[in-house]
Amino acid sequence: MTCLHGRHINPLILAGLDGKNWRLADYEKRGGYEALRKILGTGIKPEDVVAEVKKSGLRGRGGAGFPTGLKWSFMPRGFPGAKYVVCNSDEGEPGTFKDRDIIRYNPHVLIEGMIIAGYAMGVPVGYNYIHGEIWAEYERFEEALDEARAAGYLGADILGSGFSFELHAHHGYGAYICGEETALLESLEGKKGQPRFKPPFPASFGLYGKPTTINNTETFAAVPWIIRNGGEKFLELGRPNNGGTKIFSISGDVERPGNYEIPLGTPFAKLLELAGGMRGGRRIKAVIPGGSSMPVLPGEVMMATDMDYDSIAKAGSMLGSGAVIVMDETRCMVKSLLRLSYFYFEESCGQCTPCREGTGWLYRMVHRIEHGEGRPEDLDMLNSVADNIQGRTICALGDAAAMPVRAFIKHYRDEFAHHIEHKRCLVPAYV
Repeated sequence: MTCLHGRHINPLILAGLDGKNWRLADYEKRGGYEALRKILGTGIKPEDVVAEVKKSGLRGRGGAGFPTGLKWSFMPRGFPGAKYVVCNSDEGEPGTFKDRDIIRYNPHVLIEGMIIAGYAMGVPVGYNYIHGEIWAEYERFEEALDEARAAGYLGADILGSGFSFELHAHHGYGAYICGEETALLESLEGKKGQPRFKPPFPASFGLYGKPTTINNTETFAAVPWIIRNGGEKFLELGRPNNGGTKIFSISGDVERPGNYEIPLGTPFAKLLELAGGMRGGRRIKAVIPGGSSMPVLPGEVMMATDMDYDSIAKAGSMLGSGAVIVMDETRCMVKSLLRLSYFYFEESCGQCTPCREGTGWLYRMVHRIEHGEGRPEDLDMLNSVADNIQGRTICALGDAAAMPVRAFIKHYRDEFAHHIEHKRCLVPAYV
């Protein structure tokens, strides 16, 4: 795993981390909990904290890219009962592996970010829902919580300020669907992880039916830097509407796969260079820029695109979680889509008919094409089934299954047609 950073900025989250300096004392040496002390020691008002986060341009780092400060402002400040803040560390998107590294190498930055969020929204309790397949990271987070409590950063009357906040870790069960925020809440309540109908939204009816704000791990982890240095400085690190740095998990056919924290707006070509370029000097063929659920883009399109929400959208895909999957000229697009289609077929919770039936239909058709049994009408049928899934389900898993199908056929239709006509792959065999 490689962690590299833009040289002209102060890295926010992965700075100087090597797996050995994750303890509280190490974090405090790096300026840890200074933001919390600044807020509680100087009496900064909660609404001013929200305003600073709005000013930063911080957008949700889990996939949707919703403005964080705006989401925090939805929390009903005068609500008399329980309220909750929840961290979504259920990192199940194929190609994404940044959040587990934050928990592994810098857990206190997440803890501090969640405490600040609790203060800003007047919330006394938080939960971190951690993906079920990363047990070591869950245990490390529990150790970090113990350190924070012992130091007076968690619990009653934090640092003598009168503000109280408790934070708990919850180990999930490894289901992809629990990355969807309302399915996560259902699982956190001990129920089967299935998405809820919206509205009502979690801000008004969330965990245990109480107002709840849910953000991604990386989102919370960016907050302490914003409070220490100011929202404007964070915004200046990126671009308008795309403030700050972003951790990109780059994998696939590159020399040095890993996590790279770079300013939003950095050209993809620069990110590829940081990752050592294409493995073996081969040509770039395709890139999925934001996790397996995002539309694939041809390599030449990505080489002319910058890594920020707006630029990726203009190119025809989405930044998503920042999982960059790079494929070279040896990769068969039919086989690649087959693997993705199988994943979404397996991970559908089955609640919605279009997703439950449609994902299986997509997988079986792509499987037929890959194994030399495709029919000329299959490509139009694949698009038709995808059209009847996308936008017709309770949550976005249906879209996640449909969008890759549409994009792969759009950009690589010739490969699919060759499989159907010649019963074999168009891509030359490489040794």
